[in-house]
Amino acid sequence: STGKIIDLTYAFDADSVYWPTAETFKLETDFEGVTDKGYFYSAYRFSAAEHGGTHLDAPVHFAKGHNSVDQIPLEQLTGAGLVIDVTKQCAADVDYLVSVADFQEWEKRNGRIPAGAIVLLRTGFGKFYPDRKKYLGTDERGAAAVAKLHFPGLDPQAARWLGQSRSIKAIGLDTASIDRGQSTLFESHRNLFERNIPAFENVANLDQLPVKGF
Repeated sequence: STGKIIDLTYAFDADSVYWPTAETFKLETDFEGVTDKGYFYSAYRFSAAEHGGTHLDAPVHFAKGHNSVDQIPLEQLTGAGLVIDVTKQCAADVDYLVSVADFQEWEKRNGRIPAGAIVLLRTGFGKFYPDRKKYLGTDERGAAAVAKLHFPGLDPQAARWLGQSRSIKAIGLDTASIDRGQSTLFESHRNLFERNIPAFENVANLDQLPVKGF
């Protein structure tokens, strides 16, 4: 292949961004160094909450009885991708909701979203990662910090439209949640997951992808 591979993930480390109420990534050393037999050996253990860094939200996260990660068919996580670029809108409004009109405008320029597509939303917030203050709207932690979250997300009406009017495999974006930071009902999660459409969050390097054809 003459194609180029783009890594869409962030490393898991001490800087990984997590939801304010979640445990952060921890790495502990079991052994690192030269053993008593004279050879080098290293081994570690790690722990973390599910919802931090680049990760996949499985439908069961908000839809009882729906697919967990291991139940999502592998073919649903691979396929043709496309990018909906809403960076200008999000630069003007940190609480922006990606709308049905944004998708329809994309289709005017690029044709109908094909069946089986993996849709990625580029808000531009990836440039702030891992600066929690700029990326999440607050660098505070704990339950009280959740109300101070400010970042863009998918309009619940658009999530419903995608599920009802288009046949996508999965969706993802370069923020911490498919619902915007100020959401309290997480309706985009619910609208997507009840149709077994998973969501990738904290996706990296969306600025390196073309509009479609990958």
